Amino acid sequence: MTIILFVIVLWYGGLFFQSFFLHRYAAHQVFTMSKPMERITFILTWIFQGSSYLSAYGYGIMHRMHHAYTDTEHDPHSPSYDANLFAMMWKTKTIYQDINQERIPVDARFTKNVPQWKVFDNFASSRFSRLLWIGLYIAFFSVFATAWWQWLFLPITFLMAPIHGVIINWFGHIYGYVNFKMKNTSKNLFRFDFLMMGEGYHNNHHKYASRPNFGVKWYEIDVTYLIIKVLDAVGIIQLKPIPVKN
Repeated sequence: MTIILFVIVLWYGGLFFQSFFLHRYAAHQVFTMSKPMERITFILTWIFQGSSYLSAYGYGIMHRMHHAYTDTEHDPHSPSYDANLFAMMWKTKTIYQDINQERIPVDARFTKNVPQWKVFDNFASSRFSRLLWIGLYIAFFSVFATAWWQWLFLPITFLMAPIHGVIINWFGHIYGYVNFKMKNTSKNLFRFDFLMMGEGYHNNHHKYASRPNFGVKWYEIDVTYLIIKVLDAVGIIQLKPIPVKN
C-alpha cells in the first residue's frame, strides 16, 4: 500500500506542477506570481518531477511551438508526423534539449517572458540530479515494497513527466471526443478528467489556449484550475483577466 500511495503522490504531484507551472504559467502565462514564489515553484517542480524534471524554459518554448505548428511538420510532437509514440517521444526529447541548452535559434515570439533560472536548471537537469532521484526511488522501493509486482511501478517513477506528456501529445490527438472543430487532431480524453487533472481537455485547450480553465462543459471539471482559483484567492498568484478572443 505504501508503494501505491508513493506512486500516486508522484503522479499527481508531478502532474500538477507540469500543468500549473510549466504549462499554464511558463507557456501560456494565464497568471502571474512574484519572483520569490516563482523560484519556490521551480524547486517544488524539481522535487515532484524528480528524475524526469522538465525546465520551464524548454517546456514553455516547445509548447508554444506546438500551438503555433499543431499537426504540421514543424510540430515538436504530433501523431500525424511521427511513426509511433516512441519516435515522437525521442524527437520531443531532442527538440526540448536543443531549446533548453540554446543549441538552436528560436523565434523571439516563443521566448517572450518565458521564466528561466539557468543555474538551477543546469543542476536539476544534470545527470547527477537525475541519478540521485533514481537512487532515492530505488532505496524507497527496497524499504517499502512488499511484493514483486510493486517493482513494476519503479520505471514509471523514473519517467513520470514523459509519460504525462505522451498521454496528452499522442493519445490526446488520437482518442476522445471534440467540442470544437479545429484544423488539428486535438481531442478531449475524458468527460471527467480524473487522470490528468484537466490536461486531458486538449481540444478545449487548443480552442481557448489563453483560458486558465480547460473545462468547457459543466461536467468537464478541471482540477488544476480549481487549485489555481484557491491560490489566486489567497494571493499566492494573480489570475489575469480572460481575453474575449484568442
